[in-house]
Amino acid sequence: MNTHVRLADFTTLRIGGLADKLIEVSTEDDLITAVRDADAAGEPVLLLSGGSNVVIGDDGFRGTVIKIATRGIRADADMCSGAMVHIAAGEDWDAVVQRAIAEEWSGLESMSGIPGLTGSTPVQNVGAYGHEVAETIASVRVWDRVDNAVRTMFAADCGFSYRNSRFKADPSRYVVLEVTFQLPLGDLSAPVGYAELARVLDLEPGSRAPMTDVREAVLGLRRSKGMVLDPDDHDTWSAGSFFTNPILDTPADVPAGAPQWPQPDGRVKTSAAWLIEHAGVSKGFTIGSAAVSTKHTLALTNRGNATAKELLSLAAHVRSQVHQAFAITLTNEPVLVNCTL
Repeated sequence: MNTHVRLADFTTLRIGGLADKLIEVSTEDDLITAVRDADAAGEPVLLLSGGSNVVIGDDGFRGTVIKIATRGIRADADMCSGAMVHIAAGEDWDAVVQRAIAEEWSGLESMSGIPGLTGSTPVQNVGAYGHEVAETIASVRVWDRVDNAVRTMFAADCGFSYRNSRFKADPSRYVVLEVTFQLPLGDLSAPVGYAELARVLDLEPGSRAPMTDVREAVLGLRRSKGMVLDPDDHDTWSAGSFFTNPILDTPADVPAGAPQWPQPDGRVKTSAAWLIEHAGVSKGFTIGSAAVSTKHTLALTNRGNATAKELLSLAAHVRSQVHQAFAITLTNEPVLVNCTL
């Protein structure tokens, strides 16, 4: 256990004050014990995964930070049911994607290059380029802090929706221990439906391609937007996309000229990046040492020594401009810890 730890060193934004104490856990039993002990003592708990989807306030965290570093991948595969792959929460997500491609487990390749750990993927229902983890998650094993028990929650019980889940909706209750994916076998990708990715691959939307080709195309697109971590590129000192794409009630609610994607429930999703750009917020717009990425308007970045206050002031400005222009309120995607927007 370490005390008075600088949390900025554990986040991709490189922002965050001191934690009273930090415990790193490398086994599932140690993770459960650390959470249970802190709960029994009445101490606030912050579960810290890869630090890629969080903004921690300048005052840090008054309580126990538990850094998840559990490891382990088990797989059972047959041609009928595919691969059932059980992955510990602390496994690096992009390494999991690389292994899936090497083992010819199909379905994760479009989510290449996303930073963070596997245990966070069901919480946020992580997705990219037309696919999300909800499509392939079979179950999630959790520690239930209310019932003091390990539970297995099957996909239908996880409450998955766009960038949301039961775990995100009730963050103080569930600790993800392990995620089980059911993945088809083969060297071809899941259908490529995302238009931008299909163009890069020279495919008709809905076609498949070798998973290795999809991964390289996705990584190329993400690099062009500053979405692949690079310590020398301040455009990647971010929490990824800061705002989710708004889902509006009807097509009539979508601003003229904005992209729109019909949803299964009859609503329509539009592009947060388009709204930001057409509200007059340009790439590189800066408040203090926080700036809109020079590559992609959805990323808010730390140009070297930004504070959480500066970053959130920038986020508030972006959100205000979009609301003034289109009467649409953007929702932040990263979790805010000891700070507000």
